[in-house]
Order: sequence, then structure tokens, then C-alpha cells
Amino acid sequence: MNAREQLRMLILAVLGRQPEHGYAIAQAINTRSEGLLRAREGTLYPALHALEAEGLIESQEHEVAGRTRREYRLTEKGRAALARTRRDWQAQVGAVQAVLGGNA
Repeated sequence: MNAREQLRMLILAVLGRQPEHGYAIAQAINTRSEGLLRAREGTLYPALHALEAEGLIESQEHEVAGRTRREYRLTEKGRAALARTRRDWQAQVGAVQAVLGGNA
């Protein structure tokens, strides 16, 4: 899985818990990974737009403290994609663990 695919998976996972705006998605990825993973603005927003164009997420603007924020949420198609991505990721992790853990 390349970095682009990984970011897409992480975004879907964050939105699988609850709808969020872009900055909160980036913060959730950083916090949950204990700082090991970062979603930078230059890659996060293009990924969000691509996921929305594919129908995996949808967005809606909200007024918060006088500012307009765009909140993203998973669609049903996005939930199915997240489930597939999780299975694929677990298979990859299992394969790597089998190689690393094997006695040669």
C-alpha cells in the first residue's frame, strides 16, 4: 500500500467514527498514531476531494463560531470501501508478520 492509499484509508477510518472537518481529521490521524503519521494540508484536501468525487464521502458546510467549516462524513459506499480496505490492510500486515516472524 502506497502513501496515497494509506492516507485514504486513514481518512475513511477517522470518518468511520464520526463526521469531522479537515483540520480535525488531520489532528485525529496525528493523535491516534501518537505522532507517527501526519496528514499534511497539501495531501489531505486533495484526498478528501477525490474521496468525495468517488462518492465515498460527502460534505456539508456549517457555520461554527462565525466561520464556515466543511464537515465530511462517510457514505454507505464509503463504509463498504473502509471494510474492504481494513481487510486488505490486515492481510498485508499478516503477510509481513509471517515473513518477519519466520525462522530462517
